[in-house]
Amino acid sequence: MKTKILITFMLVSLIGYSQKSPEKQANGSINGTKITIDYSSPKVKERVIYGDLVPYGEVWRAGANKNTTIEFSNDVKVNGQELSAGKYGFFIIPNTNKGWELIFSKKADGWGSFSYSESKDALRIETKVQDNEKPQEELLYKVIDKGILFSWSDKTFTMRIQ
Repeated sequence: MKTKILITFMLVSLIGYSQKSPEKQANGSINGTKITIDYSSPKVKERVIYGDLVPYGEVWRAGANKNTTIEFSNDVKVNGQELSAGKYGFFIIPNTNKGWELIFSKKADGWGSFSYSESKDALRIETKVQDNEKPQEELLYKVIDKGILFSWSDKTFTMRIQ
């Protein structure tokens, strides 16, 4: 009986934990290139995100749990910079007084940003970040006509994909 109760408790805990930042996938196509983004989507939950939960000036896994990945079926240009077809770990360095740094890492399998190494960068670019008119509760990636939209809390940006 104790074993059944323990197993039930563990399953309920695991299910509850996994739903805090559910795994999501954004898919789309731009100019014949298939794009797949795999990420875990945390919620704001009345927290201060940038500068607190996600520190400024530090590499962030661009989601929750394992690092976010972005896969391109063909060679592309991201904000005008060339990037070969493939699957990449995606990281962000949010900054206060300048654009945010977007990092596409050749290492696509990792847990968080713990395994991030600058030596594995395939591409590092800067992007302008805008304030969201309406705060986005759940982290969102979306493939749109002109690129990839990122939105969470009070910040948003779009990476141009060609």
